[in-house]
Amino acid sequence: MPRAGLDAILSRMIHVCPLAHISSTVSAHGLRRVLSLVAVGTEIERPAGVAPSNHLTLYFHDIVEPLEGYTLPAADHVAEALDFAARDKGAILVHCYAGVSRSTAMAYAIACAREPDRDEAELAETLRRLSATATPNGLIVRLADEALGRDGRMVRAIEAIGRGADCYEGAPFALGPAR
Repeated sequence: MPRAGLDAILSRMIHVCPLAHISSTVSAHGLRRVLSLVAVGTEIERPAGVAPSNHLTLYFHDIVEPLEGYTLPAADHVAEALDFAARDKGAILVHCYAGVSRSTAMAYAIACAREPDRDEAELAETLRRLSATATPNGLIVRLADEALGRDGRMVRAIEAIGRGADCYEGAPFALGPAR
């Protein structure tokens, strides 16, 4: 692939990592935009080089049904994340505490939003190939599917790849646009 084509792909990557790898991922890839998906009370230090206007933190728990004392992901969270990602089609880092569920679901949603004609199943299979531990939060995927008018295709595609391998935290990876 010619260098210009590779640069175009790299400039639109959606990076995913756990909380513990934010700074190293931002630094390694020269990222300038960060989407944090964490529970209230989680301490996040904005990485060097990321302006406050380029860092959005949304607070909710990694759950799929109401649980007393916990914040359920909501349509407003998904809409705000998709709006933030759409402001700049460039590279972005999406992270949650473990880099396994909330972040992989939102990265999948952002990829679907950025590429409305891309097959949901192909994208889900790509996600699985890139991360053996990815277990996208089903509620976030359902809310994104509804917001993007995907008629359940996102939900079915994520269900088809199944639960990822058990882990404490996922390894950083990047989801790119279709070539």
